[in-house]
This record gives sequence, C-alpha cells and structure tokens, in this order.
Amino acid sequence: MTRAPRALAIIDSGAATSSVGLVARLDRRWRLLGSMAGSSETSTPAILAAVAERVRAADPELATWPELEPAALGAMPVLEARSRPPGSVLVLGASRRTVGNLAAEARRTAWRVVTASTETHDPREMTALALDPAIGLVLIGIGDPPGPDERAALDDLAALGGALLRRRLDLRVMASPAIRGRRAWAEALGGEDVDPARSIDAPAASGRLGAPDALRDVLAEQIRDPEDGRTGFRAVVATLADLLDLRVELLEVGLDGGARLVAEPGVAGDEPIVRGIISALGALVPPEPDDDTVDGVLAWTTGSLDRHRMGDRLRDLRRRPWVDGTGDGARLRMAAASAALTRLANLTPDIGAGPPADLTIVAGGAFASAPPQAIAMAVADTIRHAGSTQLAWDHARLLGPIGTIEDPAERRALLADLVHDALVPLGSLVIVGGAGNAAGRRTRAPRGDRLVLEVGDQASRHDLRGGELTYIDL
Repeated sequence: MTRAPRALAIIDSGAATSSVGLVARLDRRWRLLGSMAGSSETSTPAILAAVAERVRAADPELATWPELEPAALGAMPVLEARSRPPGSVLVLGASRRTVGNLAAEARRTAWRVVTASTETHDPREMTALALDPAIGLVLIGIGDPPGPDERAALDDLAALGGALLRRRLDLRVMASPAIRGRRAWAEALGGEDVDPARSIDAPAASGRLGAPDALRDVLAEQIRDPEDGRTGFRAVVATLADLLDLRVELLEVGLDGGARLVAEPGVAGDEPIVRGIISALGALVPPEPDDDTVDGVLAWTTGSLDRHRMGDRLRDLRRRPWVDGTGDGARLRMAAASAALTRLANLTPDIGAGPPADLTIVAGGAFASAPPQAIAMAVADTIRHAGSTQLAWDHARLLGPIGTIEDPAERRALLADLVHDALVPLGSLVIVGGAGNAAGRRTRAPRGDRLVLEVGDQASRHDLRGGELTYIDL
C-alpha cells in the first residue's frame, strides 16, 4: 500500500516571479511550513531547496523527516500553476461602432486586444494585422441587424475570414452567422474542410440583454488554460465563499494580467455564484505602455517625472520586473499596481455597485515585496467600495495553484486546512460614502457621520472627514 505523502510543494510559476510554498501534514492537517519567492529566472527546485533548508534549521523535529532531506526534494509531490503570456485577439468589424462594442467585451477577458475596422483600415492592412504570428484569434463581427454603414463591407470581411482560415492553419476565426453564411466566405475557403475548433460561431454584437456575457464566455473559453493560476482563482474563490460562508472578493495583479472576482455562498445547497473578470488590462505593465497607461501611473506618483521618463521607467519595469525592489523602484511598482487596480475597477462597475465583500483578498506577484500597509492603502485608494470589509493577503501565493485542482472535494479539503496559513490578515477597511463636499475639500463631517468602535465595555469614537485617511489601532 502506498503511503499518503506527508509533504507537498505548492508552486506558482509567474511571468515575473515564482513562489514556492512547502506544506506538510501535522496533527492530521496540512500546514504551511514556509514559502519564498524569487525571480522567474531562478529555478523553482532551487527555491524549494532554500525553503526546506530554513525549515530544517528552524524545527529540530522536522529536520529528521527524510522527505525534507536535500536528496529527497526532487521526488516530493508538486502542485503547480503556470502563467503563460496571454494571446492576442484581432477584432475586425464593418464600423468603428461595432468594433468598439466587441473590443469592450474582449477587454474583459484575458486576451490582449488589437482592433481594426473597414472605416479605418483597408483590406491589405487588416490582412497584415491578421497574419502577425502574435495574433491567435480573429473576431469578426457586425451589428445585429447590420447597419446601413456596414452592409457594403460584409463580403470583404467574409472573404478575409475564409482566406485566413485557409492560409493560417494555426489561427482560429470567430465570426457571426451573418458573416459565415456569405458566399464570399465559402469561396475564400475554396471548398476545403475546416476544423470546427478553428471556425467558431460568435454571438452577435447587438448590445441586447445577455449578448455581451455570451460573447465574453466564448472568448474566455478560447483562452482557458487549466494549469493557469489566474484561471484557477475563479474556482478557488467559489470554494472559499462556500467554506467560510462569506461574500469573498479577490483582487489580483500580475505582470501579464489581473483579476477581480466576487463569489457569494450558495443558498439552500446551491453552488456559489461567481462574477467578475480576468483581464489583460489588469497587468502591472503592458508590453508597450501607451499614453493612457503612463498617465494612469503618473496619477499615483508624487515625484516630478514627465511622461517620457515615466514611459521609459515602465518599459524597464516590464523588461526586468524583479529588479530594484526597494526605494524608488518599490514606489514605482506600487504606483503601477494602483493603476492596474484602477483599470480593474473601471472594468467592473457592476461589482462596485453591489454590496461590499465580507472578505477581500489581495493576490498576485505585483505585491510580493510590498509592505502590508501599502497594500491596504492601494485597495482603499482604488476600489473605493463604500462599506466595511476584512482585508487579507495571499502572501505565499497558494490560492492560484489550489484553484487548479479539478476535484471540488479535494480542493475544498486542502483549502480548509490551509486557509488560515494562506491568508495573512491586513486589517479591516471602512470606507464611508458621503463624507466631505462636492469640491473634495476636507471638511468636518455632518453630525452623525461618526465611526464608533466598541470593544467590551469600552467605546472609541472617530469623526469622519472627507478625503482623510485614519489608521485605528485595535
């Protein structure tokens, strides 16, 4: 009979940094013994060896475990999530209006989005964009029904879609039925059979109820990776909501993308409900920072850098995200993380309009070296969700790998053991709406806008002022 393992390595291999957590069964439950993060250029076995060495030095009893000996680490079971660079989708349409509608939904997925329309690009330019090896999916859409300004371009788009399927065998094309049913589509294919996995039916870009979500679901399925930790967050946040019986929100920022997800526990035995997005716009720094990205980071800095110098610094941060982790580099990283959280908040107004979460979890490599107070400040400044919530930090980056476990019962059992080790409490965040005035000046709040904390038979009162941040020691 094979004995169940006593030790397990949980690895989150990110685009910029990798985190290794060492867990072991102690007193019939899994416990986190230690964790360490290093640059993606550092091998995860080397990081695991460093963690195991520290554990052996700190605990004489664990030092006797044969599983933690250097020679045995290579045979240790591993639960690993890997982050891969997101693919790029080219959004084509017969009008800027339709392209804008399609791109707005595509940006709420993990795809990087490139756009073109027949109003702004000629067929040769659109073909050149589609033949770029970085493009993994082409989305062709029209209005439902097609507008008068779109009808003249339908055959050109249909011919382009069919030709791309015929010429680029590694490319997938999503098109609405109105495009795929055109004669020009069939003629461009030349009678060749096409793999159904490469020719995908796209929901119409009508703006009708349910259509945007349907399109987003199809796009997300095309980039879904079961080994990706960011994809695993959706499953793990649902498990946490069910396990803790709390409304749980997760905010994550990594080098290539980010996530904002909210899960509510099920009612009367139903499964938890998960809403939110995983978006490439939530990345710490995009591959080529544009003016909007630079301006967004400048808004969170207190220095005197101009746009050009900030753009250069962001490109350096993108190329070497693990360098200069202290001083000015740390401040730049937190400014970029705050800008990424702001973009995620702007993409999820539906979550912002709902009730605040009971528990808000901050995750991702962008916060790997950030002080806890800086993390709390970033959430308070950017999410600005009126109400109160408990803040916690996935410091060892265990949640993403645990989310890749396909068996819900196995995932829940492991998470039940590790939840208190995995999440470091950062405090409680209270954001009160309505304090202050329209001009944003700091004014004394009206009578009644007061926070009262009662601990036992003692009570402390704090007047609320618009624009003021107060730390309260409990």
